[in-house]
Amino acid sequence: MTIKRNRGRQWLEWQRRVVTIAQVGGVAGCVWLLVALFSGEMGLTRYLSMREQARSLEQELSTLRRENVELQSDINRLQHDPAKIEQLAREQLGYVRKGETVYQLVPGSEKKSRPLSKP
Repeated sequence: MTIKRNRGRQWLEWQRRVVTIAQVGGVAGCVWLLVALFSGEMGLTRYLSMREQARSLEQELSTLRRENVELQSDINRLQHDPAKIEQLAREQLGYVRKGETVYQLVPGSEKKSRPLSKP
């Protein structure tokens, strides 16, 4: 049979001090982790703002991809569709076919064409 030696009161006080120091250190470590989580260079607020920025960049990227598809379609039509080429020539360059009559409306011509009435 083994008999345990009584370590005494000093041993118990020392053990309590070690446990108290470990608890204080653990609480301080948890507080430090919480502060680091919410602030700092890569904190939670920075993470959330970066996630929102990534979401907006994804939306912008999808918009640019759609626009790119539309522009590729326009390029293809301009290279292979004579009707589209004619339409653009008429709209942007003012081209007309032989025998067509062009009417131009001048802004403000209504006021000048009305006769002045005398009182």
